[in-house]
Amino acid sequence: MSYPSIFEPTVTEQLVERVNRLCPETQPEWGKMNAGQMLAHCNVVYNQTFGDQSGRPNRLVRWIMAKLLKPTVVGPKPYTKNMRTAPAFLITDERDFAREQASLIGHLREVVNQGAGKFEGRQSFSFGPLTAEEWSVLFYKHLDHHLRQFGV
Repeated sequence: MSYPSIFEPTVTEQLVERVNRLCPETQPEWGKMNAGQMLAHCNVVYNQTFGDQSGRPNRLVRWIMAKLLKPTVVGPKPYTKNMRTAPAFLITDERDFAREQASLIGHLREVVNQGAGKFEGRQSFSFGPLTAEEWSVLFYKHLDHHLRQFGV
């Protein structure tokens, strides 16, 4: 399966529209997170990408993750429902829905504003350098998975 490029403004705006269809009361079709927690969960990858490097795995762990997990994260196969998540992505406390929603939309627009060229060879928090296409798949596939989880 191929994914739309998140670096295309029309693709990003379609994702923004889907994010804007969520409300705090939107119920998931599977999983344990509420809508605010899901948005916070989706923000983690952008927070890591744009600066929060706290808890970054050491070089050996990143190498192992690149070999074992990277093909699932940036590969063509969609994520399965109720898939296990990395501890850094677990959100169990209550979150401010509006703040998380605004943050996610800001991150999406930042990605498209920076463009594919800024992501080519950029270091991932967990996997080392990724191509722009791998970044696009990582961002799009993860967010699409969770927007489908909440029916938008």
